[in-house]
Amino acid sequence: MPFQNRTDAGRKLAKELLKYRSRHPVVLALPRGGVSVAAEIAASLDAPLDLILVRKIGLPSQPELAMGAVVDGDKPTVIRNNDVIELSGVSERTFQKVCSEEHAEIERRRQRYLGGRARSEVKGKVAIIVDDGIATGATTLAAIRAVRKREPKELVLAVPVAPVDTVEKLHSEVDAIVCLETPRDLGAIGYFYRDFRQISDDEVIAILKRFPAIKPAQAP
Repeated sequence: MPFQNRTDAGRKLAKELLKYRSRHPVVLALPRGGVSVAAEIAASLDAPLDLILVRKIGLPSQPELAMGAVVDGDKPTVIRNNDVIELSGVSERTFQKVCSEEHAEIERRRQRYLGGRARSEVKGKVAIIVDDGIATGATTLAAIRAVRKREPKELVLAVPVAPVDTVEKLHSEVDAIVCLETPRDLGAIGYFYRDFRQISDDEVIAILKRFPAIKPAQAP
């Protein structure tokens, strides 16, 4: 069992990311599970912490299987998993319906987690995207492309575990990937954690209160 829990995974990832500390990075977490991992990285790198609000667009008949993903933004970024869409025979109307439902959940989370909280400035900075693991990579790819639009100087993906083929596919999308476990057959992310309980909204909010989105020295 590589990781005791998400905190343990975050500490192990943070050790591999220490070289970025002097470059004043911004840590961007995918809620909810990625926030617990990202908190340890933000603490170790003395970095601001913010969220990337992204949701999987799951098949109606099999919600865990991603037919795409959507990311919050002035113009939401939508990624389509065309192989899944074609094989399942999902219509455009059904895709858009599920996409709208997930975007509504993103809006709920934005109000619940962030409220009037300041957002981190990404342009011209090293941005480190963090999650607790990657399965298909659809949500991760959507997050990466949404952050890339914000023009970071360098884009880093940091995750405890991801299938080796998914890591290979994502390499061309980022400047660097730090991944501690790269199994050929993932099975499920939870198999790599002793404790993989769901993180609550309240826990996300409590973590965000500990870390500013903008460090005092970076404030205008």
